[in-house]
Amino acid sequence: MYCIKCGTQNPDGAVYCMKCGTQLGGATSGNGAQRAAAAAGQPQHDILAPSGVQELKCPSCGAPIKPQFGEMVVTCEYCGSSITLGGDGWRSIQKHTMLPLKYGDKDAVLARVHSMMDSGLLHRHLQESSTLQEANLSYVPYWIEPVSARTSIVATNEAAEVGTIATTAALFGLMGGMGGGGGRGNFGGGLLEGAMLGTVMGGGMGGGGPKKTYQMDQTYNFPVVALKALTAYQPANYAFNLNDRILFDPSKVPSGVKILNGDISEEVAGSSAKALVDQLQSQKAHEKYHMIQSLHTDMDVQEGELLHAPVWFIRYDHKGKQIILVFDANSGLVMDSFGLK
Repeated sequence: MYCIKCGTQNPDGAVYCMKCGTQLGGATSGNGAQRAAAAAGQPQHDILAPSGVQELKCPSCGAPIKPQFGEMVVTCEYCGSSITLGGDGWRSIQKHTMLPLKYGDKDAVLARVHSMMDSGLLHRHLQESSTLQEANLSYVPYWIEPVSARTSIVATNEAAEVGTIATTAALFGLMGGMGGGGGRGNFGGGLLEGAMLGTVMGGGMGGGGPKKTYQMDQTYNFPVVALKALTAYQPANYAFNLNDRILFDPSKVPSGVKILNGDISEEVAGSSAKALVDQLQSQKAHEKYHMIQSLHTDMDVQEGELLHAPVWFIRYDHKGKQIILVFDANSGLVMDSFGLK
């Protein structure tokens, strides 16, 4: 659809021209219908920005949208529609959701975090010797990337099998020691030789036994931080409670809580999700299997969605060392901790 006034190409069904704001003749249902379509999460067509443009009109309600430098995801302040700037111009986000804020009271959150720290969440009691530096709450953008991972593992033995082999080898060693002594004075030497034999057999059976192939399949809705300034706090293994999510509505964000815009495209997030899931699958495989000979993971990444989640960033000073806890203000769980190593 082209604007009859300035000739700019607009997505089919747009109510207003994104460049000049002129109401388009093909729109008969008004901006209310367009907002309803956007709220229903219906797919929208690509929106290509004219060369050199520094201001766009929201295709849903016609309001001006002024992207800031570095922003990849921009939300219309008037109707809540979202668009993302990719390498080929602007396009509408297929699905933009949010999680309700359930833990917004700072004192209650800190009390919960202290209880977790005291109960050994961080594998040590740090709360007593730590000083709170700051606690900030924001709505943080994450790309939720659906990933199906299939990991093929070639291993000599599973952990349980390794334990059985070691026990059997030790028994052979004991028998060898008892039978190899020819007399009482040689019992110790025979036992030592038998123990060495058992060790060799145990090592040989554990390292050179029959190889087996295992399959480890896992699906993830993997969250990738959509803001470059916060990639240092990318969770390694966390899943949001997506059953709680609702369509994004900035009016549901409490006053004073910042909504952060993203500057990482979905394409980049998909690549990051693959790398992170590959690491996670490898970690899980090494926890489950011993003596892995080879490991390979194939992945399918489906189209993701943009999720704004309420997150507390809580920073402590522990004897001059910074500790940062990332707290999910929807579920009430610590997503990850940083600075403990």
